[in-house]
Amino acid sequence: MTEPSSYHRATADAYDAVAVLYADLARNALDGFPLDRAVLAAFADTVRASGPGPVAELGCGPGSLTAHLRDLGLDVFGVDLSPALLALAREAYPDLRFEIGAMEALDVDDGRLRGIVSWYSVIHAPPRDLPAYFEEFRRVLAPGGTLLLAFFESEGEPATAFDHKVTTAYRWPIDDLAGLAGEAGFTEVGRMLREPGEGERFRRGHLLLRSDT
Repeated sequence: MTEPSSYHRATADAYDAVAVLYADLARNALDGFPLDRAVLAAFADTVRASGPGPVAELGCGPGSLTAHLRDLGLDVFGVDLSPALLALAREAYPDLRFEIGAMEALDVDDGRLRGIVSWYSVIHAPPRDLPAYFEEFRRVLAPGGTLLLAFFESEGEPATAFDHKVTTAYRWPIDDLAGLAGEAGFTEVGRMLREPGEGERFRRGHLLLRSDT
C-alpha cells in the first residue's frame, strides 16, 4: 500500500477544527435531495445482488451517511482522516465501526469488500494523486464489487481547484473521472448529474462503477 500523501495532515486538521459545525450540517444532508437518495439506494441494491460482504464508506466524516447505508441493509463501516469527526461518529452511532485511515492506504485485505462509497471524499485529492485512490479501491474490492463516487462536477472545465469551505477541493469532469476509474480496472454501470440545489454552488456528479478484477 502507498504511504499517505503529504496533504492528509492539513486536511485532517482543517476538518478537526470545524468538526462540530460540519457534523451538524451533514446530519440532514440528504433531506430534500431525492436523486441523491436514489443513487445510494441503487448502490445498496447492486451490492446486495452481488453477494454478502462488508462495505466501507471512505471519508465518512461524522458517520451520518454510514448510518444511512446501514439502514439500507448493508454491513458497513466508516473510515476517515479526522480524529475529531470520528469521535463524533462513534458517539452518535455506537453500533457502527469507525476507523482512522487514508483512502489510498487502507488497512483492508485484498478483495475483502463488496462495496465502497466515496461521497464527496476524493474532492480534496490533488489530480495527480487520484489514480492511486482508484488503484487502492480496486485492490480492496472483491471481483464484481461496486464503487459509488459523488463529487463536484466541473461543467465542461478541466479538473479545477475551488475554495471549499473547509480546505482546497477540486471539481472534476465526469468523463475524466470515469476514464481514470476505467484505467484502474473499473467498468461504469451508470452515472447521474444533478443541478445545484438551494444553497449549493456547483453541479453534482455521481458514478456507479464495478470492479472487473
